[in-house]
Amino acid sequence: MFDLYTVMKSVDIDLSDVQIKQFNIFYEMLIETNKVMNLTAITDYDGVAVKHFADSAAIHNVYDMTKVRTVIDVGTGAGFPGIVLKIIYPWIEILLLDSLNKRVNFLNSVIDALGLKNIHAVHGRAEDIAHNNLYREKYDLCVSRAVAGLPVLSEYCLPFVRTGGAFVSYKASGCHQEICDAENAIRLLGGSLTNATEYTLESELVRIFVIIDKIKPTPSKYPRKAGIPSKEPLR
Repeated sequence: MFDLYTVMKSVDIDLSDVQIKQFNIFYEMLIETNKVMNLTAITDYDGVAVKHFADSAAIHNVYDMTKVRTVIDVGTGAGFPGIVLKIIYPWIEILLLDSLNKRVNFLNSVIDALGLKNIHAVHGRAEDIAHNNLYREKYDLCVSRAVAGLPVLSEYCLPFVRTGGAFVSYKASGCHQEICDAENAIRLLGGSLTNATEYTLESELVRIFVIIDKIKPTPSKYPRKAGIPSKEPLR
């Protein structure tokens, strides 16, 4: 079994004893709930430590998290990267957004068990929630590990980001054509593609962090109605 402190140290994160305990409780809850709900295909401790915990934390190497005060995690699923970031950066206010209510219930149980403050899980679709003034263009940073094409993710995520903030998409290797295909969509949504940085984790997981700066407000017509962005991606 990997030592979690060492695994996180590999992505330049130093954990306290309290944080290690929080991660271990999170792992236990994830695996127990996964028996009755599909949260992750990765269930062994080493796999979760590297492919969920360390992978979520690796954004630290490509984006200055010390300047971030508000984060939204769109399509958070089992809480990756949002809950991981909250454990590491307790001062950050985080909103976890997911379209499946039973996952939101799981997230709330984790938040309570870990004693986390200023983190909330909301049930809803990004296409709807992004038109709510409580959330629209309110965040320093939007993150997403959700599996969707970058033109679609950009339409989901950029409306949440304030001008001067950023959207960071966690993508797999081989996404360069996808990035090219998204450039016009990013521009239409008020963003500017800043960087796409490749990061190798534990010599096995290659992650591409696509960093999109928000340079002007997103036009009010975006995101389009629920279902349309995925069926008719912006080009």
